[in-house]
Amino acid sequence: MKLVDEFRDSEIVKNLSDKIFYVTRGNWNIMEICGGQTHAILKYNLTSFLPDKINLIHGPGCPVCVTPLELIDKAITIALREEVIFCSFGDMLRVPGSKLDLLSVKSLGGDVRMVYSPLDAINIAEQNLDKKVVFFAIGFETTAPACAAAVVTAHIKGIKNFSILCSHVLVPPALEALLSSKVNIIDGVLAAGHVCTVMGLNQYIPIAKKYKVPVVITGFEPIDILQGILMAVSQLEEVKYDVKNQYSRAVLREGNVVAQKLMNEAFEIVDREWRGIGAIPLSGLKLREKYQSYDTEKIFRVENIKTNESKICIAGDILKGLNKPHDCAAFGKGCKPEHPIGAPMVSSEGACAAYFRYRTKEQLNY
Repeated sequence: MKLVDEFRDSEIVKNLSDKIFYVTRGNWNIMEICGGQTHAILKYNLTSFLPDKINLIHGPGCPVCVTPLELIDKAITIALREEVIFCSFGDMLRVPGSKLDLLSVKSLGGDVRMVYSPLDAINIAEQNLDKKVVFFAIGFETTAPACAAAVVTAHIKGIKNFSILCSHVLVPPALEALLSSKVNIIDGVLAAGHVCTVMGLNQYIPIAKKYKVPVVITGFEPIDILQGILMAVSQLEEVKYDVKNQYSRAVLREGNVVAQKLMNEAFEIVDREWRGIGAIPLSGLKLREKYQSYDTEKIFRVENIKTNESKICIAGDILKGLNKPHDCAAFGKGCKPEHPIGAPMVSSEGACAAYFRYRTKEQLNY
């Protein structure tokens, strides 16, 4: 555990905390974009190392949470078909649709399988030529290259019984949508390190300058996050708005050029609907014309399925950073991890699940 433990060293944490207290003069709202960062903040109670003047708000960095409800209903409709083997990452299986979730489909006899990579679904397709194998392609720029590789591989091998239900979304356009909102309260941003491992830093530079917001590419361990906060607050106190790379051990300025080329080969950028946020221009990916035969929605003709969101769940306001999970009337009552109403409670990266797991009743005041 040495490589992890060195980023959890208590003495370094205390030292960073002292520095943050020393430099902080103003009141600042810092948004961490990634759900992995949110869980680390709650798990290690990192807010206890920060002055009250710093308010951490949780962004839309949970791909499961921003997957539209109607797309989940499409997935369930497809998975119920007898000729289909439906493959998905594990955290999507329990996300509720309007009536069922994918695990319920499995209990009803549907062939729903958890996989660790879209390339696993390619292998399943090759072994089951009498079935139509569908992979639920969700995620940010982090998982998109693997899905692109699966589609390109299927095309090269001539595999006809494989397709993807695509819900890939892009982080920088979502961040810009939040920053341009009339209700925006974000002063600084901790950007998701794993996304930038693929995409690099350059997309954030014009955003930081346009909206006068420092952006710090940040990792996921306590020292990473506190150092990222220190770098963001130091800029704010000096009235600077640059992009800094705290996660330099993993992120290059140009990102992973090979992965970017693979994404560009398979996908084109389109407008995309984000659950709880709405349509964001040029924030999603869809298959290029060359690979349209691998588009699940076209194969199964489910484009017209429409679903209304729950009126109880305030996931949208949570994903925008306007509210925190305990502000929801259903939190910890009608909505719990074993019986979630909204995706942020069921996802392993969801803010609601993190609050439920790591916050005490006294801390939550409910």
